[in-house]
Amino acid sequence: MSPRKEMHMFDYLNLDISKDHFPQYGMSARAAEALIESEAWTDCNPALNLSSFVTTFCEPEAHNILNANYLKNYIEHDIYPQLFAMETAMVRWLHNLWNGPKKAEPYGTATVGSSEACMLAGLAHKWNWRQAREKAGQDASKPNLVTGGNVQVVWKKFMRYFDVEPRIAPLKPGNYRLTTEHLDKLVNENTICVVAIAGQTFTGEDDDFQDIHDWLDAYEKRTGINIPMHIDGASGGFINPFLYPDYKWDFRLPRVQSINASGHKYGLAPPGLGWVIFRERKVFNEDLVFYVNYLGGEMPTATLNFSRNAMQIPVQYYMMLRNGFEGYKRIMSRTLQNARELREMLLKSGYFVMLNETQRIPVVALGLNKKHAKNFNEFDVSAKVRERGWVLSAYAMPANAQEVNCLRVVVRPHLNHTVVKMLGHDIVTACEFLSKNGGHNKPPSLHCEKKGSPAKC
Repeated sequence: MSPRKEMHMFDYLNLDISKDHFPQYGMSARAAEALIESEAWTDCNPALNLSSFVTTFCEPEAHNILNANYLKNYIEHDIYPQLFAMETAMVRWLHNLWNGPKKAEPYGTATVGSSEACMLAGLAHKWNWRQAREKAGQDASKPNLVTGGNVQVVWKKFMRYFDVEPRIAPLKPGNYRLTTEHLDKLVNENTICVVAIAGQTFTGEDDDFQDIHDWLDAYEKRTGINIPMHIDGASGGFINPFLYPDYKWDFRLPRVQSINASGHKYGLAPPGLGWVIFRERKVFNEDLVFYVNYLGGEMPTATLNFSRNAMQIPVQYYMMLRNGFEGYKRIMSRTLQNARELREMLLKSGYFVMLNETQRIPVVALGLNKKHAKNFNEFDVSAKVRERGWVLSAYAMPANAQEVNCLRVVVRPHLNHTVVKMLGHDIVTACEFLSKNGGHNKPPSLHCEKKGSPAKC
């Protein structure tokens, strides 16, 4: 037996693993596992990462389902027909949950997070707009998309990657959502759709859906131009239906032709799952569908990603079966109540002012009260509570509200009331320390505003 094979597992742990070239020799499974686990020791505990909206809790039964399905390739519908049947059922359920027309054929798909879902919706609207323009003998070379400065980065990616002109309404201090204020300057005959957000990233607020919808109605009467809406419900799509059943944010608004949501956020599925649902089948342009027959039987495919892990889909199915409508309602109600109590606790301390006037989803968005926080900022608070393990987002708001900083806490269902109170206490204690000792963190600067070149941070 060679000397290498006789080496004890712990001898491997003393090796200096190069990050520059492929490993020359292998090692035992236990040694590789130990090395990987040790490299991740200093990473954040996901349960304490309240910067992220993504689910970080998994019941043992759901974990069993993950293990049973993680080697299945999502796209192979002919090989795993029951997985496809689960996805198809959930598309119908979400179409119903979001008040899709009863006589319409539900159509949609599971995606890799809301990013892929947004891309698919954007492509559908671009294709529909272009074909309508070409049919009318009009120029179809200059598509644009209208949204607010509060939009998630995926929409900026979509516009750049797929050559769509961005028309983004600027924000202003005190208003961090898309309203009708700038639409007359942004919307025109080249607008493929208006994207409005349910539960935006920066403050958790909703855009002004009804007013935007009514403005577009009036615009069509005035110009004859019919412009659809897409609702980015990445965070709000799994909260609004359960807590606000009379709130019209979804397909009850006739101009809403597509909705996306993140199953891996308040849908309670593990990371890597999004959904896009269309008002009816014809909204998703047939030219975007491909038919392949080299994975078994012939099947349509209309996703950007092809091969991917299938495990999130049966776990999402499990969560919907496990909780039902009443269970989701109970979970979201309790989570929202915890968020409200955390917000009140922080406001009562005197160190903070509120940034989100309405709180539909469990997000606490606060700025520091400059009367009580004269020598530290939101980035200092974020850094200080990190010492206790908590990860909170601190950031400057988008244009034209860059002078406003925000400290955001995403309250997720796995946080119980005791833990939320502990979190609030730790944030206030951090402020008390910083008030006495001052802070040193500055907002990160990524680009030079004058020249657009990378800045020295």
